Amino acid sequence: MTRLSRTPFAGSRSRRSFAHACMTLVVLALSAAGMFAQGVEEMRLTVGKSIVLDYPADIRQISTSDPAVVDAVAVSTREVLLNAKTAGTVTVIVWSREGQRTIYSINVEQNLEPLRRLLKDTFPTENIVVQSSRDAVSLTGNVSNREIADRAVAMVTPFGRSIVNNLRVAPAPVDKQVLLRVRFAELNRNASTSFGVNLFSTGATGTIGRVTTGQFGAVSPSTVGQGANTFSISDALNVFAFRPDLNLGAVIRALQAEGVLQILAEPNLVTTTGKEASFLVGGEFPVPILQGGGNAGAVTIQFREFGIRLTFNPVVTENGTIKMYVKPEVSTIDLANAVTVSGFLIPALATRRMETNVELGPGQSFVIGGLIDDRVQDSLNKVPGLSSIPLLGAIFKSREERKNRTELIVLVTPEVTRPLEAGEPPQMPVFPREFMGPATPAEKQSAVPPVEKPANQANQSKPEKKPAKGFFSRKG
Repeated sequence: MTRLSRTPFAGSRSRRSFAHACMTLVVLALSAAGMFAQGVEEMRLTVGKSIVLDYPADIRQISTSDPAVVDAVAVSTREVLLNAKTAGTVTVIVWSREGQRTIYSINVEQNLEPLRRLLKDTFPTENIVVQSSRDAVSLTGNVSNREIADRAVAMVTPFGRSIVNNLRVAPAPVDKQVLLRVRFAELNRNASTSFGVNLFSTGATGTIGRVTTGQFGAVSPSTVGQGANTFSISDALNVFAFRPDLNLGAVIRALQAEGVLQILAEPNLVTTTGKEASFLVGGEFPVPILQGGGNAGAVTIQFREFGIRLTFNPVVTENGTIKMYVKPEVSTIDLANAVTVSGFLIPALATRRMETNVELGPGQSFVIGGLIDDRVQDSLNKVPGLSSIPLLGAIFKSREERKNRTELIVLVTPEVTRPLEAGEPPQMPVFPREFMGPATPAEKQSAVPPVEKPANQANQSKPEKKPAKGFFSRKG
């Protein structure tokens, strides 16, 4: 603790020093208050633009914190020209001849007005806000999907070194579901006509022999001798005649056959827009595969699919139409063209496949394939010379004709569907007759609902029933 002297001289001296110190502090406080009382004016400029400041007094000096951002030029004694060169924040101080000074805080931004107009014209329904800070451009607001956000960022990229993407993407809506109704109709008709005659003699007029075109099974002599001739019949065809008294016989084939095969399938597929779905009704058959290398000679089995297959990928457009890639296929096992490898019978596949891209409205139908396969096979065998005899020449000719005609039609109907609501009863298939009805009389009686009578008939008294005269009636 400091002790003050009680001498008059010392006391007056200390009082004068204390007063001088207080005056100094007051002056410094007033100076600081005057300096901080000077306001800082905020200004905003865009890159490439200029502004003229009209100062109220004659200018003595100008200073800028960063001439690369804002360049300050004194045009006259009371006018200052500010040129915005690049984005940033600077401080410009102007001194007057009387010693007064004014501080300007200038924020230079990118010229984003053309960019705002471009985004507004490109995405008129979106809320996109563009802001800049130095060499960075930020995007804020709400957009409907991720694709629009990416496109907006690509458009803003040339306007800044770094892009800050703060766009909020709205939740994606529930994908629409597409129901595809497909009807496969295949009709296979085949018809065959064959005619041939084989003649043989067991000794007519002392002559043993046969006449055949070789197309159908003929009668062959097994033993030939004096008075005892034996013939074996491998195929009696469908008409056989023999005269023992004449020792003459004939085997005739005169046959006509027709067949009809119809295949109908109605698969229904449901998938969301843009997702592929497939459908297969059929089976698989084994195919032996010979291995090579170290397992040379080993046989493995692979299975190949066959049947009715459908693959499609729908996309619901903004116009309400459905754009689809459809690939139906119908394949059946063809044993007529099968091959045998190392004792294994490998069947062939008869395949009809279509692939197309279509666009149509919901509920509209189209036929994507009407394939017709018409085949005719005709074979004629005849005996030279004898077949040229008028009228009788037809006996020495044999002919077989086969016709096969296959038609395939695929009818496609897409629909935009929705799932059933909670508690909504599903639509059940309609049966032409009752399916799995009650088996016992008690179940049938309990299954019959009671018939409700109208209220006006319920109150009416019932007339007494007289016993009918019959086997169980009693006479009074």
